[in-house]
Amino acid sequence: MPGILIIAPNWIGDAVMTQPLLASIKALYPDSTIDVLASTWVAPIYRACSEVNEVIEAKFEHKQLQWALRKQLAKEITQKKYQACFVLPNSFKSALIPWLANIPLRIGYRGEMRFGLINVALDNPSKINRPPMVEHYLALSTLLNDEAKTESKSGYSEVITPRLNVLASARQSVTQKLQNAHIHDSIYVMCPGAEYGPSKRWPTEHFAALAQELIAANPNNHIILIGSQGDQNLANEISSLGKRNPNIHNWCGSTSLDEAIALIGMSKAVISNDSGLMHIAAALKVPQVAIFGSSDPAHTPPLSDKAKVIWLDLPCSPCHKRECPLGHLKCLKDILPQQVLATLNTLQQ
Repeated sequence: MPGILIIAPNWIGDAVMTQPLLASIKALYPDSTIDVLASTWVAPIYRACSEVNEVIEAKFEHKQLQWALRKQLAKEITQKKYQACFVLPNSFKSALIPWLANIPLRIGYRGEMRFGLINVALDNPSKINRPPMVEHYLALSTLLNDEAKTESKSGYSEVITPRLNVLASARQSVTQKLQNAHIHDSIYVMCPGAEYGPSKRWPTEHFAALAQELIAANPNNHIILIGSQGDQNLANEISSLGKRNPNIHNWCGSTSLDEAIALIGMSKAVISNDSGLMHIAAALKVPQVAIFGSSDPAHTPPLSDKAKVIWLDLPCSPCHKRECPLGHLKCLKDILPQQVLATLNTLQQ
């Protein structure tokens, strides 16, 4: 099976969770070439995967069919003569390109009226008893041959952990940015955002208090806030609440995802919400504290022995809502900075 195409998920965290699938495919077919078709948003994740030969970037937009773009991509992909394609999103539109490109094996989960577009399929698991996302994606590799199917019957014998690499060019770029900002000492990365909504975001006042505690403990500590352009206001609030301490740096929206991966890899520790950046830190095996609110750490935990999860497991959790339906957000507000600091200290002993 010389050529395999992966249709990537649309979220950073989900993209990280697919790396073990890539590793499994490469182990089954060491002579194969694995290419990934990904949105510009998640493409950096696949550039950080050693199994990937080429990342084909496309300007996909959420909830848009973009029929002309998909036809053009299918035309280009047809020339590459892939033997198999793993379609990782569940949507109808994500299955169009490999079907239009006449890729013989189109592998994925059944869903959204795509019978025929996907011709080698697994049933989607129940939403009630969903497996961890990494296992959800990895299960698709069992469709490739009988040997893999036999091995999967007993489940996965070891803990599956995604692994990413830092691009040398991104590390060089970040090193220059650190020098320009006169940051030469220990770096703590804080990730205050979460695309899903407020019910996954630890309060900015708690982030600010933790930042002040870390700087008070060691004046050489620097706190770098990273995230998307949309996280700038959160980071500004944290800087303001932190009394504009010069050791608190707002880099939200001013670093590419390639650079964010490099910075996380260079940091002493990461403090984050349940977000894509949390999964990146886990895949880089950086010490981290992951704070969960409305989501379920059993389903999307940071898969690293250097990660600690803080989740209060309140009776109303996990609600999986974008905003607290009860209006109090106790699942996050009641996780105090002192608790996070104490947890962080256990990681660094």
